[in-house]
Amino acid sequence: MNSLTSIASILLAAILTNNMVLSKFLGICPFLGVSKKTGTAFSMSIAVTLVMVVATAVTWPIYTYILYPKYTYLETIVFILVIAAIVQLIEIVLKRYIKPVYQALGIYLPLITTNCAVLGITMLNITNEMNYLESLFNALGAGLGFMLAMILFAGVRGRIESSNIPEFMKGLPITLVSAALVSLSFLGFAGIGG
Repeated sequence: MNSLTSIASILLAAILTNNMVLSKFLGICPFLGVSKKTGTAFSMSIAVTLVMVVATAVTWPIYTYILYPKYTYLETIVFILVIAAIVQLIEIVLKRYIKPVYQALGIYLPLITTNCAVLGITMLNITNEMNYLESLFNALGAGLGFMLAMILFAGVRGRIESSNIPEFMKGLPITLVSAALVSLSFLGFAGIGG
């Protein structure tokens, strides 16, 4: 039962308290770039979540059994290469079998390779000395937190589109102010989880 509580705590913390976008400020580029439509934000979030979990599943054993303790200095470059390979594989699968999602994501799919939230979660799992199962659930929670942030912000941006905004605030200024307010709203979850 203690293990189940620990996993639930890790999931809650990754989704709400330690949200990669809203509290760690990782993954801001897709957060601002793909959050104009809820459908695209959801598709991007699914892809990012998948990449986070698969990248964690591959990088944790590589670090633990190959890089540690002699070659830890190679962690960043190895993790980037693994993430790039995973994204390419997912892109090939989507292009071949799920064309609508592939077309909806467009240029943003290859950009997952450079999404610092994906690299961040793989490295944070190592830094926080999580075991394999904890790392996988932390990655899943980080992906779900990314999805929550993206969908919430897509909703906010939808409301902004239909609002009467002063001319000087239109575009990027109101988007950044809105992102800051959404981020502040997540401070209410401080203390929940681990």
